[in-house]
Amino acid sequence: MVDVTKLPKVDLHLHLDGSVKPETVVDLAEEAGVELPGTDRDTLSRLMQVKGDCASLQEYLSKFAFVGAFLHSPSALQRIAFELVEQAAEQRCKYVEVRFGPQLHRNRGLSVEEVIQAVVEGLGRGEAAFGVKARGIATCLRSHSDAQNREVIEAAAKFIGGGIVAVDLAGDEASYPAERFADVFAIARRRDIPVTIHAGEAAGPKNIYDAVTKLGAVRIGHGVRLREDEEVYRFIRKRRIPLEMCPVSNIQTKAAPAWHAYPIRDYFDRELHVTVNTDNLTVSDTNLGKEYAMLQQHFDFRPEEIRRLVLNGVDAAFLSDGDKRELRRAIEAEFALLGIA
Repeated sequence: MVDVTKLPKVDLHLHLDGSVKPETVVDLAEEAGVELPGTDRDTLSRLMQVKGDCASLQEYLSKFAFVGAFLHSPSALQRIAFELVEQAAEQRCKYVEVRFGPQLHRNRGLSVEEVIQAVVEGLGRGEAAFGVKARGIATCLRSHSDAQNREVIEAAAKFIGGGIVAVDLAGDEASYPAERFADVFAIARRRDIPVTIHAGEAAGPKNIYDAVTKLGAVRIGHGVRLREDEEVYRFIRKRRIPLEMCPVSNIQTKAAPAWHAYPIRDYFDRELHVTVNTDNLTVSDTNLGKEYAMLQQHFDFRPEEIRRLVLNGVDAAFLSDGDKRELRRAIEAEFALLGIA
């Protein structure tokens, strides 16, 4: 097996608030004058990470509330964005797209635009410091009102070309099907903003189909349950819609019940445009090296196949054609040095 820690990588599906370092939460709580239940690693990991058997996506999402209480200032948002790029660099990640819900960070009076500005600045500082190209994706929430989600898309439009590359929809997929948000995401189509939608994680293939046909998604977050409908499967394959799969998280949220039932090998072999990502570094206690190690362990992915998965991520990135070519050249050169073609 190849040492995956040495491979160049990209991460297209990575949540900001799910990837905050525990020691940073300690600092932010101290700055806010909030006493934590404990500052030791065991206590913090219990509050911030999925442990043992996670029953559902809803249980998984519950881990975000604790950290989210401390993420309502420009300095906090800039810091965690900067540190997320640093964490990506530690995994030899060459490009990262960081998604965040601006409406979740406004309890201290920030506007949606101010939240986006703070995250973009943090990502930019991280890119300059660590050499990882970093862009943001502004996320709408299924549980939020149409007015709140429209505000996110309108604000994101002002940052396209300035650090934001797309908009997203996340949250409780089973309770809020994709088709309910068609009118909201029509704004993104009118403003020519790329769209990626969480779908096929906690609900079935119809959500995936509706995300593409009714919301304008050109990428699908997760897409694990696509195989439940062969017609939708063929539709996604024909359209070459990339799937942002997050193996460790997908097992934790019960998108697939166990590794033997996880469909990534079947999707890859049948030539779906599969990409591999982390979802949430802290909540899932994962990183890109661990994700690829799981693929080797459970599905016997060979080095040249991992290379294809990484380059799938380059092809699916919300970057200009010129930036993609530059990124591809850099990654192919690193694989060549490792003797992987």
